[in-house]
Amino acid sequence: MSENDILEMDSLSDTEEERGDAELGMIDEEVVYPEEFLPTYHSIREGAKVDKAQQAEFNGKPDSLFFNDGVRRIDFILVYEDEDKKDFEKRHTFARRLRRREYFEASLMKMGVELEATPSVVDDKLTFLKIHMPWDVLCTYAEVLHIKLPIQVNDLSSRPSPWRYLSWIAKPFYPSEDLIRKETEFFTAPFEKDRLEYFYVKDRDIFFTPSMRSRMAYYILSRAPYEIRGSIKKFGMNKLLDGGVYKAAYPLHDCRFNVRSSEEGCPNERYLLYEEWAHPKSFYKMQPLDLIRKYYGEKIGIYFAWLGFYTIMLTLAAAVGLGCFIYGYTTKDTSTWSNEVCDPNIGGKLVMCPQCDSCNYWPLISTCDTSKKLCIFDNFGTLVFAVFMAVWVTLFLEFWKRYQAELEYEWDTVEFLEQEEPPRPEYEAKCVYERKNPVTGVKEKVPYTAWGRCVRVSIGMGTVLFWIMLILASIVAITVYRLAVFITFSTKLRNTDLKDLEPLKEYVTPQMATSVTASIISFVVIMILNVLYERVAIWITDFELPRTKTDYENSLTLKMFLFQFVNYYSSCFYIAFAKGKAVGYPGKPVYLLGEYRNEECDPGGCLIELTTQLAIIMGGKAIWNNIQEVLLPWVKNLIFRHCNSAASEKVIPRWEQDYQLQPSSKLGLFYEYLEMVIQFGFVTLFVASFPLAPVLALINNLAEIRIDAWKITTQFRRIVPEKAQDIGAWQPILQGIAILAVATNAMIIAFTSDMIPRLVYYWSFSVYPYGDHPDNTMEGYINSSLSVFNISDFHSSSLVTNTSIPSNFSSSLVNNTSIPSNFSTCRYRDFRFPPGHPRQYEHNVYYWHVNAAKMAFIIVVEHIVYFTKFILSYMIPDVPYAVKEQIKREKYLTQIILHETNLKLVTRRLKNGDDEILSNEEAKVTKEEMELDF
Repeated sequence: MSENDILEMDSLSDTEEERGDAELGMIDEEVVYPEEFLPTYHSIREGAKVDKAQQAEFNGKPDSLFFNDGVRRIDFILVYEDEDKKDFEKRHTFARRLRRREYFEASLMKMGVELEATPSVVDDKLTFLKIHMPWDVLCTYAEVLHIKLPIQVNDLSSRPSPWRYLSWIAKPFYPSEDLIRKETEFFTAPFEKDRLEYFYVKDRDIFFTPSMRSRMAYYILSRAPYEIRGSIKKFGMNKLLDGGVYKAAYPLHDCRFNVRSSEEGCPNERYLLYEEWAHPKSFYKMQPLDLIRKYYGEKIGIYFAWLGFYTIMLTLAAAVGLGCFIYGYTTKDTSTWSNEVCDPNIGGKLVMCPQCDSCNYWPLISTCDTSKKLCIFDNFGTLVFAVFMAVWVTLFLEFWKRYQAELEYEWDTVEFLEQEEPPRPEYEAKCVYERKNPVTGVKEKVPYTAWGRCVRVSIGMGTVLFWIMLILASIVAITVYRLAVFITFSTKLRNTDLKDLEPLKEYVTPQMATSVTASIISFVVIMILNVLYERVAIWITDFELPRTKTDYENSLTLKMFLFQFVNYYSSCFYIAFAKGKAVGYPGKPVYLLGEYRNEECDPGGCLIELTTQLAIIMGGKAIWNNIQEVLLPWVKNLIFRHCNSAASEKVIPRWEQDYQLQPSSKLGLFYEYLEMVIQFGFVTLFVASFPLAPVLALINNLAEIRIDAWKITTQFRRIVPEKAQDIGAWQPILQGIAILAVATNAMIIAFTSDMIPRLVYYWSFSVYPYGDHPDNTMEGYINSSLSVFNISDFHSSSLVTNTSIPSNFSSSLVNNTSIPSNFSTCRYRDFRFPPGHPRQYEHNVYYWHVNAAKMAFIIVVEHIVYFTKFILSYMIPDVPYAVKEQIKREKYLTQIILHETNLKLVTRRLKNGDDEILSNEEAKVTKEEMELDF
């Protein structure tokens, strides 16, 4: 390929292409694509006859996976509308599509791919193009894609498990061995066409699995040219799909999901997956990961392996979290400080200051129920659980690395290097610059210079930062909205008769009205920004032009997660660490922008708000996502079948049955991973406020595994198999969340919870010299933690004029306790000197003790937990010892078996040298050849 040639995937504008519709441009160059990418392709010369696909009628076999001859297997399906059957006045708009399709199919046949076209049984306008990869083409592209294939049966005996005697207990929880049998383990090596005799080829028809064949077919289809105009060469099935030349492209399912195939020799793997994995009755069984990987490829397999492992590890966290919740629930009635709030002689006599400029005074006893609920989550068990979760997340990540290493070996992705993964067609299309590969030392084409790459990455990072700032700006705007409307609602609701809302009258408060409206606005803003940002993130990643699909997905994943992290967690961070932290005191409140008084926490504290927020988000999000994942594809398929109900009595072939299913998403598993990683963040980042988070996550994941399995097995076309070594960019994201979780939980306990102030009071301020009690006790904590304010010190400009108890407080809230009608002081949550003190309303010594204790707690807990995490990470090896042995054995066999050809060649040359004396120059050449051979 000359330097002046341009490979292009983007089509020209319709106007430009219509001007060139008179003739399909052929090329003078011999090679359209580099030999390393398409070794079987040679360009079609101008004027040469363009071959067309063989036409064949449907033979009436609905379960057939072969051409009409029953010999050639179908490796891929392309679907298009026949232009000859379009309306006459519209035919000219489809002429270009016809020429492109004919040239594309001719290119495929030039590469050795065999085609057969069959008209649709249901819709006479549709035609299904069946694609078959002959043996020679399979061997060629198996070598190009570095596909590992068996060379010898694994002769390393596995170590007996210490639990083997109890295997009968776990047997019911595994897939039926009668249906899914354990396959023979082999040592594998990258395929080499010239050394075929050293590979374990028992039967050529099954040597390459259907998923391997589909992967190789997709590789060719993504790179075959469809139009040549001078030096501009356009290629790739994806662009033809976007342009409407083809309507669909997919590999075939091997049978119906609920009925065995009638074809002899059909493996019925889809049926087995449905029966033992996707069916609701199998919800308690372990996943058949090897069969999932074999049918859908390593990328799908590694996702379900990770999701299953995460769910299993959640059982331990859920059990401990449930125990912590039960402990809090059983001890809530024995909490001294909570009982003081509910005591008519203590909480009933304390009148609290208004929380806004137009709010009422309120009795402390009105928060009795809230304080009881707070005891369930704000106790010493929560502290223990937060530390446990920090250790748990470390164990989860370390044990996952070990399990992932086992899967990498079993699934032949141990040495899946970037050099082995083929470049993306979009990357190859822009390769116009030349550079020397730092690894191989060979000159290669690249799409940009080092400076150009720096510019692309900088633009991408700047755009992502802009959108993150945009979402932060929307959060600030919503916060200002909350502050502004809180005053309005306080005034309106106080002066409005709520007779129509009599049952809910006591719950319709300014706080509730503000929170509901702000939540609705926040939800709408988040949804709009989500849609816009997804498109922007894809555009940025396309602009950066990553080399491989793995690089592309990792780059897109990082961009999307940074945005979603701010989107989903910002409200929780605001409640935990910002709300109610800088409010001043009643006589001198803090105003935002000089106009809006800062929002205070609910009477029960911000921790109960954070707990409620997490419960609603986790529960609501899980229910909505699962309903959406089940209903949306099912309803779409139901509508499609209803529209084609007239043809339901006809015998429909396998490829047409699959066409009626939903296409797989272009982003693949991104949203599945994102959903689980966001959940992982809720489980770890804020677990100190909500110990039931792991329980909700466990319940959701048990359903999520089966819903995802049911969805891809029954409602979607078969996904193109892809190779993957691990979970990609999600691994460092999980590690980052795990590190951040230690800090957030320590800060929640220190700054959001009341645990530290209670501990300081118990150990210091309840006894001499600050307290009057002879022993450490929690008695008197409520009175000690509430400062006093003289209502006469309100500024004259203050709107606080109502000094009566609000009418919407029911008698049950105050327990019929008499409250002084005329009072001169009110209480508020802070640690300040009382009025009349020389330093009135300044922070007292209790405040400084509490803050010192908070900082000391954060430093000590973080250091202990981080040190524990470091020790665990060091002690647990990432790769099990048995796997290391097998990897070494496989490398040894590869060296011995596959390179035996080189040894024979050297031996033959040495024998020939006995008959004649080699010259020094010939000897030098021989030595160099031997070194290259080895």
